[in-house]
Amino acid sequence: MLDGNSFILRLKSILTHYELSSSAFADLIEVQRSSISHLLNGRNKPSLEFIMKINDAFAEVDIQWLLYGIGSFPKLNEKEPTKTYNKSKQTTLPPSEKNIDRIVIFYSDGTFKTYLEK
Repeated sequence: MLDGNSFILRLKSILTHYELSSSAFADLIEVQRSSISHLLNGRNKPSLEFIMKINDAFAEVDIQWLLYGIGSFPKLNEKEPTKTYNKSKQTTLPPSEKNIDRIVIFYSDGTFKTYLEK
């Protein structure tokens, strides 16, 4: 049976290992940020879909370790731990046809300064 507190500790280990905030982690596995917050606070238990998204995105996470604490993290069959992850959706933006014409800086006292390209 899944122990909620142990799962939370293992989830926090993943965040620490990959140096991710909970928001960045949520964005990576494409779940609501509030879902991560609810899991970390013990309000909700993880769904199968949530577990599978972690499994798909992070090759070094052993699903047995994540769920039950069996095995190790990162997986032992890795020669050297890498801080990489798979992201299923990758967006490439087309090159912009726009150029910067001017930059305006507004100060808290209501004044501003404009920089024009020469």
